[in-house]
Amino acid sequence: MKRTGKRYRTGRAAEHYDVIVVGSGMSGLTTAALLSKVGQKVCVLEQHYTAGGLTHSYENNGYEWDVGVHYIGEVHKPHSPIRKLFDVISDQQLKWAPMDDVYDRVIIGGTSYDLVRGRDNFKANLKKHFPDDAQAIDAYVALVDKVAKASPLVFMDKAIPKLLSHVYTRFKSRILPREAMMQTQTVLEELTSNPELIGVLAAQWGDYGTPPQESPFFMHAMLVKHFFGGGNFPVGGAWKIADTIIPVIRASGGEVFTYARVAEILIENKRAVGVRLDNGDVLRADKVVSACDVRLTFEKLLSPNIQQQYGFAKKLKQVAPSKGYLNLFAGFKGTAEELNLPKTNLWVYPSADHGGNIARHEADSDNEFPVLYISFPSAKDPEWDQHYLGKSTVEVVVPSSMSFDQWTGTTWNQRGEDYEAVKAQLSERILDALYHHVPQLRGKLDYSELSTPLSTIWFQNNTYGEIYGLDHTVDRFKQDWLRPQTPIKGLYLTGQDILTAGVTGALMSGLLTTVVMQGLGAHKVLKLLK
Repeated sequence: MKRTGKRYRTGRAAEHYDVIVVGSGMSGLTTAALLSKVGQKVCVLEQHYTAGGLTHSYENNGYEWDVGVHYIGEVHKPHSPIRKLFDVISDQQLKWAPMDDVYDRVIIGGTSYDLVRGRDNFKANLKKHFPDDAQAIDAYVALVDKVAKASPLVFMDKAIPKLLSHVYTRFKSRILPREAMMQTQTVLEELTSNPELIGVLAAQWGDYGTPPQESPFFMHAMLVKHFFGGGNFPVGGAWKIADTIIPVIRASGGEVFTYARVAEILIENKRAVGVRLDNGDVLRADKVVSACDVRLTFEKLLSPNIQQQYGFAKKLKQVAPSKGYLNLFAGFKGTAEELNLPKTNLWVYPSADHGGNIARHEADSDNEFPVLYISFPSAKDPEWDQHYLGKSTVEVVVPSSMSFDQWTGTTWNQRGEDYEAVKAQLSERILDALYHHVPQLRGKLDYSELSTPLSTIWFQNNTYGEIYGLDHTVDRFKQDWLRPQTPIKGLYLTGQDILTAGVTGALMSGLLTTVVMQGLGAHKVLKLLK
């Protein structure tokens, strides 16, 4: 298995740290590495057998899969903020490989539309399909740029003291573009009345998990702009992200421990002072950062008295989790070249009505999947053939509308024949859909396995098996308590729940949390990016 981090055992950790970070996903590692860069001794605690959260990779049956990293935008530009931040936290050891010029292919009802690298190419290709909507396409790209550029204003209140943030939020709506907090669907309908074009323009909603009828347009604009320059993949696989960051944390005396499940964040005299692990060990620190989802943090990692004292239950009622997903990991005989596999991602939809697709599938799970996302990680990694010559991998992600409640609380890999039978049926459906769109793979399957939301709960320790944290609705982004600083002194939050979904959302939340923690010393952190 791909394992990063050091296995925790009693006596391996120091008696005291400057900061303890709970969770080793992208945000936790980013926070820990930046704090380490300014001289702090940081301990990262991960309950899984390997560090990295949804950026980790795993091996089985002679294949390797990346569980949550499919492509990253903007890292091809050495001076982009995202690339700079990755370079800082990895000491420039993390390398990137570009995907094909067509980074996403949208397939709606059998018709394909390519999203091509470069704004002019992006627009030109769409105009071939929608010549009567050329003006709307130009207006769309211009609006995406405008709203995405203003999007940091949505989060400005998270970086300033709470008292000032109350004042700022009163005026925020006046300085944001009017479209920023409107539903994506509504904004697109103002640009064009062509439902097929709207379906294509909104097709990447799967990258943040909320359909266009519910997501704010600023979220969609940030995502679309993020990929205007194309997609990229970490050389060596997603596990290289954690593998290149951990040495930075260790350089300042810190460590990243695996098999280190936190049972409770310890609060003494209204201040976070450390954590208690599930084996009873107590580790102490001046500050604690939770890189877990906020529901887990507030409902399970804090004592009932603390939860009640600060009214966390009331706050959590104001937000909802995002959807759970099924993920098929498949291994095929043959190289990417032999199998003619692209570096392009496929987004497959039964119709352009994304909200309707979801509603129909939720009403009857036997209906077509509302989205089928197909990724070819082995084709994207230039080092793949050095380690797995003659093999290729494919990952297929679909939303999960069926309930797995009857197996809640069961042990991974020991859930019984009924559960395995359900997984087998779902796997067959997904494979049939895969072969329909990539027919050259039929007859070449060597191995496959399916993860469900229960798998996500088991390995990620989140609450409902969601992979995008809190649902990215308009109301979610109006919650002023979703910020790095909590009411408890010394306790901070980081992760996609306080910013946005995905690898880069978690990456930037790590930067945000670090800046807030440093206070007047934040300039030391920002200086690292220059």
